Amino acid sequence: MTGSRFDVVRISGALGAEVRGVPLGELTDSDFAVVRELLLTHLVLFFPDAAGLEPEAHKAFGRRFGELEVHPFLPKVPGHDEMVVLDSDQGVRADVWHTDVTFSPSPPIASVLQLVECPRAGGDTMWSNQYLAYEALSAPMREMLDGLTAVHVFEHPNGSYRSEAEHPVVRTHPETGRRSLYVNRMFTRRIPQLTPSESNALLNELFTVSESPQRVCRYRWVPGAVAVWDNRATQHYAVNDYTERRVGRRVTILGDKPAGEPARWPHHEEGVLSAATSR
Repeated sequence: MTGSRFDVVRISGALGAEVRGVPLGELTDSDFAVVRELLLTHLVLFFPDAAGLEPEAHKAFGRRFGELEVHPFLPKVPGHDEMVVLDSDQGVRADVWHTDVTFSPSPPIASVLQLVECPRAGGDTMWSNQYLAYEALSAPMREMLDGLTAVHVFEHPNGSYRSEAEHPVVRTHPETGRRSLYVNRMFTRRIPQLTPSESNALLNELFTVSESPQRVCRYRWVPGAVAVWDNRATQHYAVNDYTERRVGRRVTILGDKPAGEPARWPHHEEGVLSAATSR
């Protein structure tokens, strides 16, 4: 990166860059301004030289982006309620494409994940660029989607927690002004303006577009590496192809309410006939 002590190398044509040269625990304000600009450009940043980043420094880096979330149910690092532990030995394997916590009315704007223990082979993570997913759609499809919302739901299997939120199908990024698809296979359940069969068909098409490999980067972890990603314009997927233990520590930054065009139609009600069909 010209004129900077950062060494930045893109890792795919769609998104993602690896950053070396500045310890995350010692960032100056001007360093952080560079990191923030890089994140808006590349959507996910990887810091392979971050081994030794302790929880307090990890949280301090996350707080530069905003207030940290206390996750409602994931296990925490002892003494650090804002930091969750993602341990494969405890069954935490997020091998479905998703964006973090979209079932919240104000989903996180970003996440900061450090892999403290990695398998010798496998366990990569993939991210997808949702700007490009939206831009790949035809103009008529984009016009329709701009007027729709989607319902995102999570319910814990033991019944201890449930949350539901309705967001625009197309989100406008508050900093870049670009539009992106904002539905995901893990949490998005329905488009309420459509019939159930229409909603299912459309969501399946959008999931396919949003997960397409030409809009994806894949990262091979090394112990201690850190990834930072923009939840407002990406999805991610932890590849479940390993047998050895995989442990990560993550903080997420509290978000704003996703913004987009207002819904142009009311929620569909089953059994209510339109004027045209009731004649």
